[in-house]
Amino acid sequence: MATSPERRDVSELEALKALAHPRRQRILRQLETGGPATSASLARALDLNTGATSYHLRELARHGFVEDFADPDAHGRERWWRAVRRDLRFPPRSEQSAEVRPVVDELNRLAFAADLSEYLHSQDATAAGEAGEAVDMPYSRGSIQVTRAELGEFFEEYIALMNRYKRTGPLPAEVLPVETRFFAYQTPTPAEPGEPGTGGRDIQHIDSEKGGTAP
Repeated sequence: MATSPERRDVSELEALKALAHPRRQRILRQLETGGPATSASLARALDLNTGATSYHLRELARHGFVEDFADPDAHGRERWWRAVRRDLRFPPRSEQSAEVRPVVDELNRLAFAADLSEYLHSQDATAAGEAGEAVDMPYSRGSIQVTRAELGEFFEEYIALMNRYKRTGPLPAEVLPVETRFFAYQTPTPAEPGEPGTGGRDIQHIDSEKGGTAP
């Protein structure tokens, strides 16, 4: 198993803007999931212009999100790029300035949209038999009741658990590359029993825990 990546707090507006760009998001995801690549191979994989891809790579590198490196197997003047392995942390919403907040919101919007698109594509490929041997992907939906401090502890425990299962380098044949996601949101304050919209039921006692494998 790989060691836990170094933590990096990203709060600079320009660095956040560099990330909150659709093409750079796609490039970074491709490097994270597909491994090192040249600007030409990235352009082919993402159906982008090679010149634009090179520019976006340099911008990501300028802010430390990717890096070029000397590949001993490179041909001629090929320039290889890889994602910099870091535990990226963004400012909590309560600490975001008026300039930073919309940038982080856009970054998250792009990330969630890409996640949903890739998830649906994976489901379609599995249903059509295009994904090789079908693998049941587990899922869980639930709710917890925690203090602010406990929520922070819960998140750090999740990150530590995920890092336990990270691997670097070529993967053995039996190892599956699997995307994981974590997000949390505060449950709206429930209305009192009998108020409009509750049907007279105490919704705090509705069991919402679900788990299983993705359909």
